[in-house]
Amino acid sequence: MGRKISAGMKNMKTRLIRATIAAGLIAATAMPAAAQFQSHAYQFLKAVRDQDALKAKEFFDKPGSTVVNSRDYSTGETGLHIVVKRRDVPWINFLANAGANLEARDDEGRTPLILAAQLGFADGVRVLLLRGADPNGVNGRGETALIFAVQARDATTVRALIDGGADPDQTDRFTGNSARDYAKRDSRSAALLKIMESAKPKKSSSKEKMVGPRL
Repeated sequence: MGRKISAGMKNMKTRLIRATIAAGLIAATAMPAAAQFQSHAYQFLKAVRDQDALKAKEFFDKPGSTVVNSRDYSTGETGLHIVVKRRDVPWINFLANAGANLEARDDEGRTPLILAAQLGFADGVRVLLLRGADPNGVNGRGETALIFAVQARDATTVRALIDGGADPDQTDRFTGNSARDYAKRDSRSAALLKIMESAKPKKSSSKEKMVGPRL
């Protein structure tokens, strides 16, 4: 009886050793691939920051590549967030043409459109809407790009968003107020209310020429 138990324990130890070795081999083969992807993501985002279009194109031209939507590990920003921050319309078009996710959110929950509205980057707002960005996309608190534009009393950006289909009556989850509500509460926002009341959303024309950075 004792011999049978001893043999069973020996077999169990052998199986555990084999399983450990197999797991180690799997991890060893997976780690280089993960490291390689991280390296590509870092290099791609560096190319975007350096405005090196040729280098960036090398990465997302590869079949099946998803590097165009890589995120900065410290901020959650994609390449599109980076170029919006520097108010770079040609690069917005460049990355959008490469399949960049227009609804990607950074660590603060901001889409590129929301970020553009916060920055008062009206040209960026127009281009992102033209490329298909959701005019009513929200951050983690349910705030839209239009809400931020109204709070900043930025009439140009408000007009761009309304013309692009933004809903002035969509409420946030933080206070339950809409862009129109915020405008009504601010006596200095009468002009914004007029924009929201008079402007009719217009569909963007996909035929408009898109210009990216020179390669």
